[in-house]
Amino acid sequence: MAKTIAICNQKGGVGKTTTTLNLGIGLAREGKKVLLIDADPQSDLTTSLGWDADAIENSLGRLMYLVTQNYKPDVKDTILHHPEGVDLIPSNLDLSSMETQLVNAMSREKVLANLLKDVKKDYDYILIDCMPSLGMITINALTAADSVVIPVQAQYLPAKGMTQLMKSIDMVRNHTNDKLQIGGIVMTLVDNRTNLAKEVTDKIRTQYGMHIHIFDTQIPVAVKAAEASKAGMSIFAYDKDSKPAKAYEQLTREVMKHGERERHRDEASIAR
Repeated sequence: MAKTIAICNQKGGVGKTTTTLNLGIGLAREGKKVLLIDADPQSDLTTSLGWDADAIENSLGRLMYLVTQNYKPDVKDTILHHPEGVDLIPSNLDLSSMETQLVNAMSREKVLANLLKDVKKDYDYILIDCMPSLGMITINALTAADSVVIPVQAQYLPAKGMTQLMKSIDMVRNHTNDKLQIGGIVMTLVDNRTNLAKEVTDKIRTQYGMHIHIFDTQIPVAVKAAEASKAGMSIFAYDKDSKPAKAYEQLTREVMKHGERERHRDEASIAR
């Protein structure tokens, strides 16, 4: 069964989509079967992988709508296949209307989790690119996830918003997904030329490092990562020797290694 990871931070512009895309393709390059889910009506993940979101008929929003209307759609009909070896459930503006429609839906927090039941067996990893808010779509993503990876930009204000995100994760644990773990915090858009980046990174490690895994890998700020997304490909395909490509390759291996440690710990706990 797939390990489902939500890439989440309510602050926009911290590299969620870029991390989802390159971590997903990084895992595929390691031989893993990967499904990416664009859970943001802005559709940045969909467009970053080369699709025109406005031209897509079958989308995550349509799937979730059908579930709320008591239909059982075939998720596989919506999945797109990217040449770099990952699959995608795309998004478009249809998803924006789901925030209000979910309010009156039965089991409204578990619509996405129920959708994924039939496809989890087909993948090793499912990565969900969350929208920059903590509304019902993001709650669905966290409810469907085994763990959450939090990209944090190495600047003061994005780091300050961590408190509200932690409260939301605790709320999901208490009400809809008691097995949700925090997979770790990854520092993104790091400019090592500045003292601010080091100060914020040190503060995150001091404030959260005792309780939350902080990935050693830091994703550097780089124009090439944005250029790759605009070209509809990963940083590996765009410039495999660039600093962000090396960083995402290292992060991929860290995520896999950390996931194995979590799995062994859980198995040992069950055995006891």
